[in-house]
Amino acid sequence: MNLFEQTLDKNIIQTAPLALRMRPRTLDEFEEQTSIVGAGTLLRRLIESDRLMSAIFFGPPGTGKTSLAMIIAGITKAHFETINAVMAGVADIRRVVDGAKERRSLYNKKTIVFVDEIHRFNKAQQDALLPFVESGLITLIGSTTENPMFAVNRPLLSRSQLYRFELLSRDSLRGLLTRALQDEERGLGAYRAIIEPEALDHLADTANGDARSGLNALELAVLTTPPDFAGVRRISLAVAEEAIQQRVLRYNRTDEHYDVTSAFIKSMRGSDPQATLYWLARMLYAGEDPEFICRRIMIHAAEDVGLADPQALILATSSALAVERIGMPEAKIVLAEAALYIATAPKSNSVVAGIGAALSEVENNRGEPVPPHLRGTGYPGAKALGHGQGYLYPHNYPGHYIKQSYLPDNIDGKIFYAPSDNGRELEIKARMKQRE
Repeated sequence: MNLFEQTLDKNIIQTAPLALRMRPRTLDEFEEQTSIVGAGTLLRRLIESDRLMSAIFFGPPGTGKTSLAMIIAGITKAHFETINAVMAGVADIRRVVDGAKERRSLYNKKTIVFVDEIHRFNKAQQDALLPFVESGLITLIGSTTENPMFAVNRPLLSRSQLYRFELLSRDSLRGLLTRALQDEERGLGAYRAIIEPEALDHLADTANGDARSGLNALELAVLTTPPDFAGVRRISLAVAEEAIQQRVLRYNRTDEHYDVTSAFIKSMRGSDPQATLYWLARMLYAGEDPEFICRRIMIHAAEDVGLADPQALILATSSALAVERIGMPEAKIVLAEAALYIATAPKSNSVVAGIGAALSEVENNRGEPVPPHLRGTGYPGAKALGHGQGYLYPHNYPGHYIKQSYLPDNIDGKIFYAPSDNGRELEIKARMKQRE
């Protein structure tokens, strides 16, 4: 009996965790991830027509990857097999393949194989699947919380379609938790529970896009709250905090989100590492999207540090990649390192000022033609028109530099970029002065 058959057993349904009981049973119940399986999407059409091709579902935990595989198992006419990559080996793959061969030869029946946590398969195990996926003997559905570009072999990737599952929105989680409270067949409706709006918001916020986490916390809150004299279980904010083991932090998605982000940015700009870490911690504790934090750090590496320390943008960019690969909670260390680097680096906004001044010039004044000696010579007739004549090739001169004009005559000599006296820009400033 596999996972999908187990979920049909009434006794198991009654004792299973709420997160398992509330899994959607049909595509219409699968309300989240509409960009993947919404009405008219490619994947939905493939599922409904029973023409699914090999696919990799990837994304954070609790976003519906296994649930969608279960829905496919209930819809398809193909034989559906499940393999858990944590416990399975090459022998299990051989067993599944042998069964698929028999079903094809005897009944002309397709086989779909769902490999949960496919990133746990080593290269040899993934290679063992490859020839049978390639031949069409089996249709593979792999699910992973890792980036498949690094966790799945390239040959297997090239034969599969990739579907990225996103974190569930706050509104989606609120709706899911509310349905679970009201559902008497699979949910908690029989317990007559009422949850305060603040408590529901807290569970939806701190679940951080993970349906399983939110439902587990809701179930714990309901089961551990005794009914009052009227037989009603009242879930307060304090109960919700205890159930999800996280204190509520005032951080709504309107003003607090922007205010805390602003404080974080200004602390980095103001070279205060202590405040930078504090506001970063506030954002992380409240469940702020790590990708959003990465974007802010990258922006301010260029805006507030710039060429005073060019390494800042390199580190900020590489930290964003590291956060994507590692994921939370360990990614908080990477975020802290990047933010502290920006906070403690020498500061300069000359890059911002320079591009701002150049854009203002372009926007407000007439754009003169490109001077003839700077024009391209790679297209027919360019040289006959005198393009490129008089251009001095810098590498032919001492120091690989020769003074010549690179601006239109009407703004020749205009200054857009003026390096500061901080960090590496002091060297840049001296080099520019020497060339003058």
